[in-house]
Amino acid sequence: MVQYGVGPIGSGIVQLLSVKQGVKIVGAIDIDKEKVGKDLGDVAGTSKPLGIRISNDADEVLAKAKAEVVLHSTASYLNVVSPQILKCVKAKSDVISTCEELAYPFETNEKIALQLDRFAKRYGVTVLGTGVNPGFVMDTLPIALTGACQSVTRVSVTRIVDASKRRLPLQRKIGAGLSPEEFQRLVQERKVRHVGLEESIRMIASALGWKLDRVEGMVEPVIAEDYVESPYLKVEKGRVAGVKQLGRGIVGGREAITLDLKMYVGAKEPRDSVVIEGVPPIDMTIKCGLHGDLVTAAVVVNSIPKVLKAEPGLLTMKDLPVLSAIP
Repeated sequence: MVQYGVGPIGSGIVQLLSVKQGVKIVGAIDIDKEKVGKDLGDVAGTSKPLGIRISNDADEVLAKAKAEVVLHSTASYLNVVSPQILKCVKAKSDVISTCEELAYPFETNEKIALQLDRFAKRYGVTVLGTGVNPGFVMDTLPIALTGACQSVTRVSVTRIVDASKRRLPLQRKIGAGLSPEEFQRLVQERKVRHVGLEESIRMIASALGWKLDRVEGMVEPVIAEDYVESPYLKVEKGRVAGVKQLGRGIVGGREAITLDLKMYVGAKEPRDSVVIEGVPPIDMTIKCGLHGDLVTAAVVVNSIPKVLKAEPGLLTMKDLPVLSAIP
């Protein structure tokens, strides 16, 4: 395995890989000058050094490592990461990426998706975008639950996350600590928001054979009613604690898919809930919610055996067999 990107998510993946059987890390890539040249284990926080030096030369690492799989965690936007992923594909490595827009890009980033699919097939490798959300809790999980239904008319997912327990880059991405005015400006610039709700909606619709009329969305701030803080930042009363975001998939003129995400510092009663209106109806709640950083690493690592056996091309989580934890 090569780890491409050794930020908080990449480090979590490395920590998990270091205790798994049957996998070997053979390279690491990152452009951060503070990390280049250092031992991957020291940077990622494993129990001991791994004997792998982090390099900023992706071409050299990929050529020397000849890895079966590259685990990629650098950015959320497909136009930013697609050149990185293409390097991996041309090195004939499968790619599992946490890029949110890669989770289901066929309609939102059609041109790049077709390019990645074409090159993956040419070089005989598989490319997958996954993680906790998108990748599991608001798409793969509800899709799997519909397998118990004779018919489905509506899918609703609610996710409430206490962002104080998450990494600093995520807290910044949801606008924690900003003034309401700063938040609105950065939302307009698409710099503050959760990325991936539209991809999840489109994946669910595709899995169920539903033709979407359109996808609608809303992004609003959660304003702190009292002073709250995380290990990384402080939020005064009246400033932004995080984001509430709603995505709707309209099918035949009705709201058939609803994804409701609230992610803010100090969120009360975190949970993940899936409600399926159908025959039979399903109402499932995961109390306390799934820890996003831990689950992202788990989903990425547990995808490795499935991706290694998959057909070449750009795939999504709905295309893979059901995941299970690997030893």
